[in-house]
Amino acid sequence: MADAISLFFSSLLLTTTFLSLSQAQLDDQATMAALQKELSVLDWDSNQPDYCTWRGVICTGTGTNQSQSVQELNLSHRSLRGNLTLVSQLKSLKKLDLSSNSFNGPIPSSIGGILALEFLDLSMNHFEGVIPSSFGSLSSLISLNLSNNFLSGGIPEGLKNLENLQELQLSGNNLTGSIPDWVGNFSNLRVFSAYENGFTGFIPKNLGSVSNLEVLNLHSNQLEGEIPASIFKSGLLQVLILTVNGLSGSIPDSVGNCKGLSNLRIGNNRLTGRIPTSIGDVSSLTYFEADNNNLSGEIVEEFALCSNLTLLNLASNGLTGMVPDKLGDLKNLQELIVSDNGLSGKFPKSILRCRNLSKLDLSYNKFTGPLPENLCNISRLQFLVLDHNSFNGFIPGGIGNCIRLLELQMGSNYFTGAIPPEIGKIRNLQIALNLSFNQLEGALPRELGKLDKLVSLDVSSNQISGPIPQEIKGMMSLIEVNFSNNRLTGPIPAFGPFQKSPQSSFTGNSELCGDPLGSTCRPNYGSDYDDGLDGHKVSYKIVLVVVGSGVTVFAVVSLVVGLFMLTEKKEKEAKAKMAIQEIIEPPQILVANVFVESLRQAVDFDTCVKATLKEANKVSNGTFSTSFKAVMPSGLVISVKKLKSVDRTVTHHQNKMLREVERLSNLTHKNLIRPIGYVIYDDVALLLHHYMPNGTLLQLIHDVGAAMKEPDWQCRLSIAIGVAEGLAFLHQIATIHLDVCSGNIFLDSNFNAFLGEIEISKLLDPSKGTASISAVAGSFGYIPPEYAYTMQVTVPGNVYSFGVVLFEILTSKLPVDECFEEGVDLVKWVHGASARGETPEQIMDARLSTVSFAWRKQMLAVLKVAMLCTDRTPAKRPKMKKVIEMLNEAKDS
Repeated sequence: MADAISLFFSSLLLTTTFLSLSQAQLDDQATMAALQKELSVLDWDSNQPDYCTWRGVICTGTGTNQSQSVQELNLSHRSLRGNLTLVSQLKSLKKLDLSSNSFNGPIPSSIGGILALEFLDLSMNHFEGVIPSSFGSLSSLISLNLSNNFLSGGIPEGLKNLENLQELQLSGNNLTGSIPDWVGNFSNLRVFSAYENGFTGFIPKNLGSVSNLEVLNLHSNQLEGEIPASIFKSGLLQVLILTVNGLSGSIPDSVGNCKGLSNLRIGNNRLTGRIPTSIGDVSSLTYFEADNNNLSGEIVEEFALCSNLTLLNLASNGLTGMVPDKLGDLKNLQELIVSDNGLSGKFPKSILRCRNLSKLDLSYNKFTGPLPENLCNISRLQFLVLDHNSFNGFIPGGIGNCIRLLELQMGSNYFTGAIPPEIGKIRNLQIALNLSFNQLEGALPRELGKLDKLVSLDVSSNQISGPIPQEIKGMMSLIEVNFSNNRLTGPIPAFGPFQKSPQSSFTGNSELCGDPLGSTCRPNYGSDYDDGLDGHKVSYKIVLVVVGSGVTVFAVVSLVVGLFMLTEKKEKEAKAKMAIQEIIEPPQILVANVFVESLRQAVDFDTCVKATLKEANKVSNGTFSTSFKAVMPSGLVISVKKLKSVDRTVTHHQNKMLREVERLSNLTHKNLIRPIGYVIYDDVALLLHHYMPNGTLLQLIHDVGAAMKEPDWQCRLSIAIGVAEGLAFLHQIATIHLDVCSGNIFLDSNFNAFLGEIEISKLLDPSKGTASISAVAGSFGYIPPEYAYTMQVTVPGNVYSFGVVLFEILTSKLPVDECFEEGVDLVKWVHGASARGETPEQIMDARLSTVSFAWRKQMLAVLKVAMLCTDRTPAKRPKMKKVIEMLNEAKDS
């Protein structure tokens, strides 16, 4: 009996062992099949048993797939949601990337049981709750990315066991507590990013002392104490961002150890002391921001040794003395911001040697004396901010040579004389012209009317006299005006922006009359007759003179027009001949490349260049570039983007540009247009992209005969979600788009949306998307109101622009539409619907909203999202990942 029992258990043990081995072989196959069902991964074919061929799956081992195990699982950007617990059954998994999906709820603690994991990326989801302490068991983990979720609590103690960790990214959550000291014990740590959380306490004093720290980004927390000198110990630090905290103490002298430090941002803290002269040893320094601190002393001339310096922001400190002459040696400097300090002396003429300077902000200091006549020899200057100083003398006529200026702030100084008419030459002036609180006199120049892009004009509190000229009606983009406290006379011209302005914009001019002051002008204002019976005789004589003069003028004008047309015809013929000559003998290409191996034989660079020389090939015209269609001899069709002249600064930094373009070509997001190559000749840069046969969203919505004749709400909603996902991804990688608009949203053959111009923010913006703008901050109608005074390209600013795109999709109206009143754009029109007594249904495109109840319900939900995105207060606008969530909810409804 005993032998029988023993034999039975032996047989049972053998059977169990055999089943276990069989099960082990089948584990990954069963798990993958279950995952496909649970997560609804659409492009995983359940009829294809070899799961190792599924997209994003990499296996290891040999033989049939049953003996293979899943080693890598990449499911990023797949719009997935569901229960992830099954993933923990993939015991051989080394890399798990679930980023940019819609997973929510707590992170499954069972993931901590995948002991082979080396790379874990759960970023850009909706995970909440705490970081699982079980992650401390992942002893092989090299990279952990949990950024941009809704995680709370602190960094769990168990993570201190991750000795092999090289990258720890926790940014964009709701984490609290202190950063544990043991983080400084990670000897392999290269990247530590925990910005936009609620961390308190001190930065660990030993952070970087035993590691090869390259990137430390802790901005927007509540950290205090000093910047530890240890983070500069290894000398390998490349990026340090500690802005928006409560840090105190001085900038450590040891910063000079880091020759490769390119990005140093420590603004919006409580730092004190002087800027260390060792900053001159940081030979790679490109961006230095220390604004809104309590730094003292002078601006050290050692900055001039940082030959790559592009952005220098020292605003809102306690700095004194003069701007060092040696800063004029910084040939790459694009932005110099030293506002709100105690700086003094004359205008720093040496800065005029900085030929690439785009923004100069000297405001709120103690500068004195006149401005140099050659002020605008800085050919690329776009922002000139000189207000609240003690500058005096005449405003130089040379100001008219600042033809690229977008903003001119000269208020609250002691300027005298008349406003120079040359200001009318600055045709790009867009954001503001402020000459208020000076001692200017004389008449308003008629040339102001040529500033047809200007949004804000302020000449208040001067001694300007005479009438407001009628030519000022040429300022078609004007929204805000202020003529108060001058000596202006006569009637206020009947002009929309004036009639919508408050009385305060015109008060303090005793002889000014008409709307909006509410006063009636005397009859003789603006006419050539006297009171009384003789008035009719005078008027009759005037009529005769005018008629006679009119005949003469007509004859002269006819002659002039004829000559002009003849000249224009000859010029066109000459240009045509030149164009033909260029096509026959294309310019010599300096450098060119195609990043995609499979396309290298199919792309002909000379054909790319020739395509841009024919107007018929033009596809779209953006703020920064013009796109052309190019058909290669191989039959391949590509898009060639020609950067506009304002952007040709990139060709002066060719190596830097090419590195950025090649890096951007590796971005893997389904809703971003990536460059596939480039061509550079003379002073021209061409970027090559895949061709989008259905044009742009702008053309789809507004052009007659566009690719899709009948409006389709489902298509528009899908486009909106795609753009939102692309924009959210850019924000995740700390890139802010410079021009979010319907003209930069491209559509492929299936009307999938692709956000274009992404490389512009990297090639042109010296701050890499987190500081002051250095180029046009978007297309007119899409620019958020705060840009007019903050001069900051921001994430909330992008959200606002996206909200305008949503309004465009919903209403089928342009951002600045002819059907609106003067001074009213699409955002004001939509937000003002309630005050006009209109319902939401009345402002939406009836061709869409009346098709079905389901469409109308979805459109109303999207309208709410757009209203939130375009809130005037930037802090109230949602983040893009929240926008995606709301749009998907609208779609599901």
